[in-house]
Amino acid sequence: MSSQAPSRGKRWEMGELSLYAGALGIIALFTLVCRFYGRNFLTLTNIQNIITQSSIIAVIAIGSSLVILAGGIDLSVGSVVGMVGIFGGLLLKGGTPLWAACLLSLLAGTVFGALNGYLVSYGKVPAFIATLGSMQIARGLALLLNLGKPISRFPSELGLIMNAKVVGRMPVSVLYVFVLYFFMAVVMSRTRFGRHIYAFGGNPNAARLSGVRVRRVEMSAYVLSGLFAALGGIMLLSRLSYADPNAGNGYELNAIAAAVIGGISLAGGRGSIPNTLVGALILGSLTCGLQILNVPVYYQTIVTGVVIIAAVYVDKRGERRAE
Repeated sequence: MSSQAPSRGKRWEMGELSLYAGALGIIALFTLVCRFYGRNFLTLTNIQNIITQSSIIAVIAIGSSLVILAGGIDLSVGSVVGMVGIFGGLLLKGGTPLWAACLLSLLAGTVFGALNGYLVSYGKVPAFIATLGSMQIARGLALLLNLGKPISRFPSELGLIMNAKVVGRMPVSVLYVFVLYFFMAVVMSRTRFGRHIYAFGGNPNAARLSGVRVRRVEMSAYVLSGLFAALGGIMLLSRLSYADPNAGNGYELNAIAAAVIGGISLAGGRGSIPNTLVGALILGSLTCGLQILNVPVYYQTIVTGVVIIAAVYVDKRGERRAE
């Protein structure tokens, strides 16, 4: 399963090998360290926890990757997750059928994505400012919709979205992630939309002169980012069966981190969507391993920050060597 920019060369292939080697290295490191302290890292339960914990960020990170590939940034996705959770929760408590509540929740996230896209593409508002503002709006709505109170006691079928099992004990979230990443890999490598995203992110002026409808392409990336954030919000609501207006706090940073660790260039136009999944799994493995070792949360945050900086540093060094 592979999605790639048209100009991808040997240096980028070496970057992919480094990514996979890094993922295996982290797994090996935690396996040895946990064994030293009398704990087990590579157990079926831990693997399931890593996949389940990573699945929501992995889904959100698809949208973040699209925006970054288009040369932008989306800081609103974490707040959209929280807003969608409260919005969907209120719909369910009001007697709305599950399928309708999910569709309306997806629509709500897509509206926020469209707002971001319009402001950036047509309003020429810098992406950082536009999505920072919509982040505040979405979080404010999450607090306003139920006056800052959480919601619980949902219909039992809600939990089946995330807590059902397939092929024995495998979480159904594995199926969601595989299908979505496979679909987006095909879209980015086989369709005009995917080629236009790479072209626009790599060189907007050249893309415009080549006939790419750059405003529409850029806006589409933000619309999809809102859609995937809403999907992540539904998955989180199902997993917890609990809607918290503060849910999703920091998810935007984790989604961006998964993309960057996976090799998506912050300069735009270069990277592979499937590798974002590897980045999300690396973050999930770090979190799970540090939890097994009883490392305090604030140290876990520091380690994640160091990994992000290291990923960007290695990427930039590779770019300088290629010049």
